[in-house]
Amino acid sequence: MYDELLDAWKREIESPELQSLPKDFYARLADYVRRVREERRLLDEESLRGKLIQLEEENVKRMISDLVRARYAKLLQLIEKNEVIPLGSLTEEEESLYSDLMASKKAFDHLLSDILHGQKPRAKQSKSKGFSVVRVLKEIPQIIGVDMRVYGPFKPEDIAVLPEENARALIKQGVAVEIDVM
Repeated sequence: MYDELLDAWKREIESPELQSLPKDFYARLADYVRRVREERRLLDEESLRGKLIQLEEENVKRMISDLVRARYAKLLQLIEKNEVIPLGSLTEEEESLYSDLMASKKAFDHLLSDILHGQKPRAKQSKSKGFSVVRVLKEIPQIIGVDMRVYGPFKPEDIAVLPEENARALIKQGVAVEIDVM
């Protein structure tokens, strides 16, 4: 899996276009990270093998973070330009997020249109009931949402759509603030 991740990471970082990934790529990556973490936990940290597996875990996490952030940025650019995104190039998780992002873009487009036409902005019905949009204030590691999906990691000033319960918890902790998109 390390070689597959390295290849995907290189292709994504080196190309301005969104690269194709297998549908189950993130699920397999999560399983791989779990196995590496378990192996590291079982090894003596001072042994050569322990040090190597620690380096592997650090490299894997860095590459995953870079890969996901690069793909997210490219996805946002394509959505903003109204370009067609071949769903075959997205993972299962990205397909779901893509539809949420498109719904948000459509809501913002309606808001802009109302304002430009001199109309009072109207609240649009959101298809993503049960979710909140937040602005991240502090670094947040990956979290498992109440819907059992993985969210993050997030850096300060990231905007995220999260299940309401998770968003409320982050707001209560002072690491995020809610954004009213309607």
